[in-house]
This record gives sequence, C-alpha cells and structure tokens, in this order.
Amino acid sequence: VVLMFGSWEGLGRAGVVDPFYFSMPSSIVARIWEWFTAGDIYTHLAITLAETILSFGIGTLLGISLGLWLGLSRLAAEVLDPFIKVFNAIPRILLAPIFVMWFGLGLTSKVALGATMVLFITFFNTYQGVREVNPVVLSNSRILGAKRSDLLRHVYFPAAASWILSSLRTSVGFAVVGAIIGEYLGASAGLGYLIARSEGNFDAVGVFAGIIILAVFVLIIDLILDIAEKRLIT
Repeated sequence: VVLMFGSWEGLGRAGVVDPFYFSMPSSIVARIWEWFTAGDIYTHLAITLAETILSFGIGTLLGISLGLWLGLSRLAAEVLDPFIKVFNAIPRILLAPIFVMWFGLGLTSKVALGATMVLFITFFNTYQGVREVNPVVLSNSRILGAKRSDLLRHVYFPAAASWILSSLRTSVGFAVVGAIIGEYLGASAGLGYLIARSEGNFDAVGVFAGIIILAVFVLIIDLILDIAEKRLIT
C-alpha cells in the first residue's frame, strides 16, 4: 500500500502522471481534511446514511414478509413466480430515472431504488430458508399440536434465520449502492452528489476524495453489521 501510494505521489510530482486527471494522494488527503474542517461533509454523510438505513430497513422487511408468504403458500408462489422473475431480471439502475420522475430528487426516490435492490436479495434467501425446513420437524410439531402461528414462530422463522442473516451483509452493500446511484443521477446533497459535482467540474481530487470517504463509510457500516450479527448469533 505504501509503495502504491508513494509511487502515485512521486509520479504525479514528477509530471509523469498528469495530476489534473489522476490527482495525487497528498491533494486528496488535503481535500478530505478541508471538507471535514469546513463541516459541509457531515450533512452529505447524514443524508446518505439516512437513505441507506431506510432502504435497508424497508427492503429487508418487505423481502422477509414476501419470502415467508410465498414460502408458506405454494399457490401464491406459482402464481407470482413469473412476475417476480421478470421484475428481478430488470437491471435496478434502469428504475432510477423512473423513481426520480415519480418521487422527485428528494430522499424518497433514493430510498425506493435502494429498497428494490435490497428486497430481492432478502426475499430469495428467506424463501429458500422456509422451503428448506425439515419435513420431519414440521410433522412432529403438528403432532404435538402446534398451530400455524406456532410453526411460523418456532419452526419456519428460526430455520430461515441463518439464510436471512447471510443476506444482510450483501443487502447493506446494495442499499448503499442504491443511495449513491440515486444521488449520482439527481440530487442536491449526499456523497453521490459530491462525486457527481466534482466530476462535472473536472475535479479529479474531489472525485477520489468522495470515493475514499464512501469506502470508509461502507467499512464502518460493515463493521457495525458484523458486531450486530455476532450478537444475534450468540
């Protein structure tokens, strides 16, 4: 890492690499310091974080609910299966302009895009987890007098829990992607907006600075999710 960034800095200062297009690590660090000392970056971070949390929460809730419903109802699964496959085949980025037209440039369009990206990941994992329930356990539970609500609470949901937890890390990443893409295509604030604004001004330093802040932002969220996952498992 030191060799890579040191070479980048040296080649930029020597003029071998044009700093206008590739910037330099020292300039990027200075820009990040400038953003944080000025204080404007905190508003952009808060907006992107809010969009990520809402996208993750809404998409996860809808995905789990839909996965449980279709996993328990074969008739509903057979009826809705072709519609789900068609909608899942559509690249989610193509929905971004539609959501902007429907909901405007505010928070709602970004949350809608992020939620659709999270929904299918959680849905397919929940659906598979419900379908993988041991039939012997189901039979024994019914013999012991378990009602449908008891089966859902004590059999189906615990069986699908490991599948759901495995999808959460990926879902968070897609929630961030949805928020950033939405901001990049049209917004007045957020990390995606910062990167798009820098790109529009041919400001390579701002683009790289925004990407690094975004990378650290995602790593912090991933760390929080890792701690939460360990607590839930134990």
